[in-house]
Amino acid sequence: MRQRLNARQQDLVELAGRLADTFATRAAEHDRESTFPFENYADMRAAGYLGLTIPEELGGRGADLREMLLAQERLAMGCGSTALAVTMHVSPLGQVGALWRLNQDERLGQFLREAATGEIVYASMTAERGHSILMTSNTVATRVEGGYRVTGDKIFGTESAICTHFSSMARVDDPDGGSRVIIFRLARPVEGMEVKDGWDTMGMRGTLSNDWTMRDVFVPEDAVFHSYPVDHFDSVLLRMTWSWAMPAFGAVYLGIAGGAMAYAREQVQARAREADPAVQAAFAEMEILLETARAVLWRHTDEVISGDLFEGFTVQEGMARTMLTKYVPCNNAIRIVDLALEVVGGAGFFRRSPLERMYRDVRAGVIMPYNNPEARSLFGRNALGIEIAPEVPAEESGHRV
Repeated sequence: MRQRLNARQQDLVELAGRLADTFATRAAEHDRESTFPFENYADMRAAGYLGLTIPEELGGRGADLREMLLAQERLAMGCGSTALAVTMHVSPLGQVGALWRLNQDERLGQFLREAATGEIVYASMTAERGHSILMTSNTVATRVEGGYRVTGDKIFGTESAICTHFSSMARVDDPDGGSRVIIFRLARPVEGMEVKDGWDTMGMRGTLSNDWTMRDVFVPEDAVFHSYPVDHFDSVLLRMTWSWAMPAFGAVYLGIAGGAMAYAREQVQARAREADPAVQAAFAEMEILLETARAVLWRHTDEVISGDLFEGFTVQEGMARTMLTKYVPCNNAIRIVDLALEVVGGAGFFRRSPLERMYRDVRAGVIMPYNNPEARSLFGRNALGIEIAPEVPAEESGHRV
């Protein structure tokens, strides 16, 4: 169904649409060769899309959470890999922009000004085997003079091919302060950081999300911008990371599904099959799935923008509500693409069809954090009133190691 957008939202969606239509012409090659879409980033830089979520007074487009989701959904209709990759840039920069509005820190302001011009390409790269939900880490940070030495192995380094700056996380075991997770930001190149070439996956091949390692990497004290106790739900992390990242992932995969619907509609109209009851039933189910997922996203954006998510619920409840914004769109998106393939039939099974790529790409959503089993565990225990982990309120959160 068509969405009713205001003039500003329409402008951002049209910008994303122009880029998406161009990216669609390159998507098959990047998928086939598993190559990073550098030229797409050049186009986004020239169009100002890399500054999508940066405050306007710092040179960006000033998109809020809802506007970012609308734009990212449309961008993903053209190339899911590009949309997912740039999510690791526009989503965290939206979080940084929100923080800058609160504290007016000039260091953050300068960082955002450079990102608005495209001089800085940012990436959030935190994932590890066995620790996708950020409550602890196998990467070890050891206290040294002036900061930390960090060693560990990371996976899914999305944007590692292009980023100029990145954030990551490590665990500090302190005999006095206890074990804490630290989150830090570094500029590249970094001595001791190595990206390993080995990205060969079913889908999202153009993200080139290679594994990477840190070996005795020096992290200055002032590069650490947050920390919290291991195995805790942290209120600041909910506000500044999860509440943006999860719906951003959901919007990308929903956009891929929207692209599959559009392709299926074109094929149906080209064959004059609109009157077929089976086709109508398939499109009815696709519309229901699409609009149900959007409703979850828009409720969430209302709760984030109003502040209700952070004031009216416990951190655990907030996490459960936030995870719905990834779980519902990603799972609905898979069903939408399956239905699109049913409608298109054998033609969609060929590698030359964009639907074949969308079919593979959309399946990555359910394994990203919180993956399906993790999310259902969170939903189930929360619904039954089971406390999963201690909570860290905002006044007790922050860098304390």
